[in-house]
Amino acid sequence: MPEPLDPKLPAIEQADAWLKIVREFLGVLSARKKKQFNRRVSVGDLLTDRDANAAEYGFGEGTTMYDNVLVLGDVRVGRNTWIGPGCILDGTGRGLEIGNWCSISAGVQIYTHHTVKRSLSLGVEPIEYAPTKIGDGVYIGPNAVIQMGVTIGDKVIIGANSLVNRDIPANSKAYGSPAQVQ
Repeated sequence: MPEPLDPKLPAIEQADAWLKIVREFLGVLSARKKKQFNRRVSVGDLLTDRDANAAEYGFGEGTTMYDNVLVLGDVRVGRNTWIGPGCILDGTGRGLEIGNWCSISAGVQIYTHHTVKRSLSLGVEPIEYAPTKIGDGVYIGPNAVIQMGVTIGDKVIIGANSLVNRDIPANSKAYGSPAQVQ
């Protein structure tokens, strides 16, 4: 293969050479991840470390999060919490707090603001904000949505695909749309 930075090569051939090198490199990383964890992950997760991703935001020791988690605003997360792929953690509305030993499953969305009144009023009403708090030892199932201003107590299970639009007391289970305590 020609050197990618060979000035004699046209730019398109240089790009193709670099692309080939990058793909080979990613293939090596992918094979290593498959051997180590028996999983296939996105390119971002091949190039980053989940512990480092969480530490970069100042999240607690032992907390991990996938590379493709969207973190907005003031988000604080305690120790030993797992944040799955494709989550949205929105702390733009006076802060989002997530406790210790939580599992935030794939696709979970947690909000501290919404634009319902703003949209319906054609921009006359402001965006609404309220802090959201998740206690310690909380499991939130895949694709659940936690609306702004909600407090979820300690040791709570939130079912998959649930819409949580009100506070959930400690030591309970809630699921559905809207979520109901069971």
